[in-house]
Amino acid sequence: QVQLVESGGGLVQAGGSLRLSCAASVRTISNYAMGWFRQAPGKEREFVAAISRGGNTYYADSVKGRFTISRDNAKNMVYLQMNSLEPEDTAVYYCAAGGLVSTITNQAHKLRNWGQGTQVTVSS
Repeated sequence: QVQLVESGGGLVQAGGSLRLSCAASVRTISNYAMGWFRQAPGKEREFVAAISRGGNTYYADSVKGRFTISRDNAKNMVYLQMNSLEPEDTAVYYCAAGGLVSTITNQAHKLRNWGQGTQVTVSS
């Protein structure tokens, strides 16, 4: 079991930036693919970004070119740099860990390790 704690959310104006962090309480996250998801009010949870154990990155079309996922295995940290934020990006953002990046990108319902979420609000 991996415990995940997100931070860095907040209120920002459209066009602004935020950097989300995810701290993992595990010996090393190098054994895990990591990802970010979000859930807006009244909507289903959706995939945002993922990074494989080897560092390959994957993005939802809606955030491609604006968001960047990265990982620091030495610090057991995963980050989501969000630029050019839009009101449509408003949601609770969740960090997740999985054995395979394909599980994160395509089979999120199978993931068992989730953080509690951090709120991101983008005002117009």
